[in-house]
Amino acid sequence: MSEFDITRLITERAAENYDLHDQHVNSTLVKVLRTIGFDKVYASAKGSYLYDAEGQDYLDFLSGYGVFNIGRNHPLLAKTIKDVLDLDMSNMVQMDCALLSGLLAEKLVEITPPHLDAVFFCNSGAEAVEGALKFALGATGRNRILSLSGAYHGLTLGALSVTNNGNFQEGFGKLLPGVEQVIYGDLNDLEDKLRQGDVAAFIAEPVQGKGVYFPADDYFPQAQALCRRYGALFIMDEVQTGLGRTGKMWALEHWNLEPDILTVAKALSGGYVPAAAFLTRRDIHQRVFSRLDRCVVHSTTFGRNNLAMACGLATIHVLQHEKLVENAAWAGQIIEQKLLELKANHELIKDVRVKGCMVAIEFGEPRSMKMKLAWKGIHAVDKGLFPQMIVTPMMNKHRVLTHVAGHNLDIVKALPPLVIGETEIHRFISSLDDVLQDCTRLPGPMWDFGRNLVQTAIKQRKGKKLAPA
Repeated sequence: MSEFDITRLITERAAENYDLHDQHVNSTLVKVLRTIGFDKVYASAKGSYLYDAEGQDYLDFLSGYGVFNIGRNHPLLAKTIKDVLDLDMSNMVQMDCALLSGLLAEKLVEITPPHLDAVFFCNSGAEAVEGALKFALGATGRNRILSLSGAYHGLTLGALSVTNNGNFQEGFGKLLPGVEQVIYGDLNDLEDKLRQGDVAAFIAEPVQGKGVYFPADDYFPQAQALCRRYGALFIMDEVQTGLGRTGKMWALEHWNLEPDILTVAKALSGGYVPAAAFLTRRDIHQRVFSRLDRCVVHSTTFGRNNLAMACGLATIHVLQHEKLVENAAWAGQIIEQKLLELKANHELIKDVRVKGCMVAIEFGEPRSMKMKLAWKGIHAVDKGLFPQMIVTPMMNKHRVLTHVAGHNLDIVKALPPLVIGETEIHRFISSLDDVLQDCTRLPGPMWDFGRNLVQTAIKQRKGKKLAPA
């Protein structure tokens, strides 16, 4: 039998990424990436950058949707994984209590509000949300869950049920019963629904990921107080915002909140091994694990595996010792200042929203007649095309990776790693400035690209109409 050599396998088949995915994985995603020019083949990555086989750098202001807070391929994480493998430790015995999961639980409790003293480990943000909802239902004995309009909490069934986005929910039939939407920022609506007395929990992102929205400063403190008054648990979903993303270790610190349950994932992995958790009060935890015969009433096979736990410990160490949370706060201030300067010079920018290294640039209908007609023409065909006209040249002309914030939103979003400095900020801002200047040239390359997107969208719609039932 020939020896398995992963290095040789990767080297020999390095250019087959998109063909393999087209054949065996998600062919629709491949089509989208090829259409918008994102079908790059990356050979390596470090810190804030991705590199192709020719050595060209790509500034990563997407960070794997917020995974790479400490940057890509941090040397301490790589060393930590190698060290754990070299120890030949027992792993996932299941009928034991492993050291590394205990140590990471201790560390998470140390860096969260002191009332959160019990931890459950899992594998992804969606799974952390599922667990948080399940614990809320089990601990309260109630059967309703409230979530905010515009929320995104994940795509598994329970998480999808509290994700208020029709595009993600379409086609999957009836979701979980007892889930109700609350109008964003409306305390009266929240109280009206809580007053019925059967709400187990109100779940919210402190900063909504799909558009980088955050409410007035008094909203979350009052929402938390209303939950307390009516006996509902308050869940903060910090899957994307947690571990420094917004310039605080936890975004809840911006409002001095004390949620009953807190979810964490993405950045906890260090970008290597999936890791997630939710933290809660011990009394809530014990209402679920209420008897000896219910000690594993909620469990997951891979949640406490050694590699994930080691990555979590190393990631928190890097965040603290390299002062990356503080750097995120500093970077956010500079980015916001520079974006506001761009807003003053570009009529297409409607709003700028920044919390640390969580950035949204929202676009709106321009004032000048020629630009207004082009804007209306693009939106008449597809409401979500314009931000793609920004994201694509940012990538193909400037090699800066950003993304469209959500379906039918005129918002470009950036999630840079927390390790960025002045060089990366300048490249991002200058690239965006250049792309926006191209937008004023009618006709021009931006609008040519927009026309191509429109034609692709029209063909796709016609294909759907012609497809057999």
